[in-house]
Amino acid sequence: MAATLAHAEWGAGPPVVVLHGLFGSSQNWATVARRLGALFRVLVPDLRNHGASPWARPMDYPAMAEDVAAFMAVQKIPAAPIVGHSMGGKAAMVLALTNPALVDRLVVVDIAPVARPTVLDPYIAAMAHLDLAGLRRRTEADAAMKPDIPDAAVRNFLLQNLVASEDGLRWRINLEVLRDDMPKIAGFPDFPPGTNYRGPTLVVRGGASDYVDDAGLAAFARLFPNHHEVVVPGVGHWVHAEAADAFLAAVTPFLTERC
Repeated sequence: MAATLAHAEWGAGPPVVVLHGLFGSSQNWATVARRLGALFRVLVPDLRNHGASPWARPMDYPAMAEDVAAFMAVQKIPAAPIVGHSMGGKAAMVLALTNPALVDRLVVVDIAPVARPTVLDPYIAAMAHLDLAGLRRRTEADAAMKPDIPDAAVRNFLLQNLVASEDGLRWRINLEVLRDDMPKIAGFPDFPPGTNYRGPTLVVRGGASDYVDDAGLAAFARLFPNHHEVVVPGVGHWVHAEAADAFLAAVTPFLTERC
């Protein structure tokens, strides 16, 4: 059964749906979505087990794609451009491959339709091992996580999921399900030979990122034959956050071609 997704939105005009990555939420896209909102109605749902959306099993791409299809039906959006980053990019690709009529065009940000090694388990472990009962402030959590996650930017990103409640601090992401289903999140579903999405597809890659390799490019050629790539030099996996101007310069013309 599809989960009913919470969402945030900006602007007015033709709809564009944006899907965030693992450990993210709609708020991670606020800066870019606000700027796109000058031209579009930008809807950013929180994917299942993230943000304000329900916790649900399984955490796999067919389920996420079903959630997004249901979300679009609720919003009375028969079809729209779909933008997806990382995990959200895989969910967007599965939606395009299984329900292409919903996807007017597709933007995939720094991820490929292939399996990747599960390298993010240490982040989940560090969050799960945090003793929230003994903490009152996010700054205290930041200090406690520093030995396990030395990168301050990564800690800051993860700690956006730590929120205050009546009972103290709590994680708004479902760490148990994310841990259990991490192989599915790192993977990508198998599709029968000949399956593809022939709509216009833009792949935006970070020039300093290794998330899209030769195997990923071959998979794009097979599954998304009408795709082209833009590489943003010198930036890593979070292209839209690290280089918003360059990201928008690549994406906005693509989104406006038929809008």
